[in-house]
Parts: sequence; structure tokens; C-alpha cells
Amino acid sequence: MIKNAFLASTALAVALACTAIVPSGAVAQEKTVMVGGAAMYPSKDIIDNAVNSKDHTTLVAAVKAAGLVETLKGPGPFTVFAPVNAAFAALPPGTVDTLLKPENKAQLTKILTYHVVAAKVDAAALMGMITKDGGKHTIKTVAGDTLTASVQGGKVVLTDAKGGMSTVTQADVFQKNGVIHVVDKVLLP
Repeated sequence: MIKNAFLASTALAVALACTAIVPSGAVAQEKTVMVGGAAMYPSKDIIDNAVNSKDHTTLVAAVKAAGLVETLKGPGPFTVFAPVNAAFAALPPGTVDTLLKPENKAQLTKILTYHVVAAKVDAAALMGMITKDGGKHTIKTVAGDTLTASVQGGKVVLTDAKGGMSTVTQADVFQKNGVIHVVDKVLLP
């Protein structure tokens, strides 16, 4: 009995000593995904993660110009199909500069919200919807218009209202308020 009490107190002392060497405020390591050279933390919201991606600086600037920062910091849930800088650069010359002007805020907002779904849809769920619907699934966006999702070459491809196609190049970047899927083209309503 004395031996058991001694072992229990020794175990407690070791546990307390180990706790004492953990820095104050330390948290368990989060499972992160790298996007644009930066870790994306599941405990952060879409905006707090996106601002660190060097591949999404144009998207972040556009979100700020459209006044959508507070919305995308909100509780969601959201699914964001996030175009990389190269996707914006592929638009006709001058398009991005024109869209970022204050007088074009409504048009910019429409384009950006065309990349957002008011639900958390991970890759597995999206693939399941595509399969269930016979190879194509219609997605209603926050803009009120639809995208068509399909699978080509094993990757999810989104087709916009104008027939433009964008491929998901990195799926399931989980956020506190939803999920981001990185895409290679800007979608147009």
C-alpha cells in the first residue's frame, strides 16, 4: 500500500514537472496545409489565413476593395473557390485594375461572391454530389448564380455561366469558418 502511494505520488510529481516545462499559452499542434508558402491554420478564419498566402495577394486585395472582409471573417460556413494570382493575371489586360476601382465595386463583389458557397463543402462531399447527379452537379453561389462541377482527369472542374472552366488545384484547406479550394482560373457569372 505504501509502495503504491509512493508510485502514485512520484507519477504525479513527474506529470507536474512535465507540465511546468510547457510554455504558458502553448496549444496543441494544429494540422496545417501549406498554401502560397504559408501554413493555413484550421483554427483561423478564411481571411486570417488567406492574407498570408503569397499566391492569393490579388484575391485578398479584391476582397478588401469589395468590402467582403468582415463577411468572410464571419461564422459562415463558407466554401471559397480561391483563384491564385496567375488566374487574375490571365484575365484581359487592365481587367483587375478596372475592377478594383471604387466605381466598379458592385461588379467586383458579384465576381467574388460567385466564388463562394454558403455551406462547408469538402472535396469528398463535392465528389459525392457529382457522382450522385450523374457526373455534373450544379452549385448555387452566394452571388445567386450557379456553377457546374464535374470531374475531368481525376480533378474537380468548375464551369461558369460563360463556359469558362477552372480546375481545383488544391482541395480541402480547412478553416474555422469553412473550407478553401484553390482554383486556377477566375470564374465569371
